[in-house]
Parts: sequence; C-alpha cells; structure tokens
Amino acid sequence: MLVNNIWSLSSNKQGGSYNNGLIQPFVNYNFDGGFYLTSAPIITADWKAESSQRWTVPVGGGVGKIFHLGRLPVNTQLSAYYNVVTPDNGANWQIRAQVQFMFPK
Repeated sequence: MLVNNIWSLSSNKQGGSYNNGLIQPFVNYNFDGGFYLTSAPIITADWKAESSQRWTVPVGGGVGKIFHLGRLPVNTQLSAYYNVVTPDNGANWQIRAQVQFMFPK
C-alpha cells in the first residue's frame, strides 16, 4: 500500500494553496506463464474541498503479463476503474496502461 499527503507551506497566488491525500492499495494474483490479475486503485482526497467534493474512490482492476524481449523482462498491464465516488466535475472512469522495462541485477 502507498499512502502520502502533500500540502503547501504558503497560500500565495503563485504556487497556490493545496492539501491532497492519496491511498493506493495493491493486490495481485499471479498465474503460470507470467499472466496476472491486478487491482491498484488510486484513492484521492482534496482536504480543502467541501466534504461532498473531497474524495475520488475508484473500483476495478486489470490484467497483466510479464514476458521477455531477448533477455530483458517487460511488464505490461491494462486496467480500468470506475469512480464510485467523485467530485461533481470529476471523471467517471480511469484507464491505466503500463509498459515497464525491468533491469535485474
């Protein structure tokens, strides 16, 4: 799980004033052959927003596969998340695509 919060130290107009939180749980189920199922929703909170506009809470998951390009392992993943809670002007869906080149020691 990844948890963080970032906030401004000033409220000047140049940098803005913000206080945002993030929670990202990770769950994977691995199959033979490098295939896996995954869910890693990015839950966010804008602590300065009104309570009804504060949270974005996605639900969903995706599939991935690890394979080799020659000797180089590559991790690919595609996932989709529906935002069950979102601010009025927030998106309904998130789609995430990943290609990760891994350089083992």
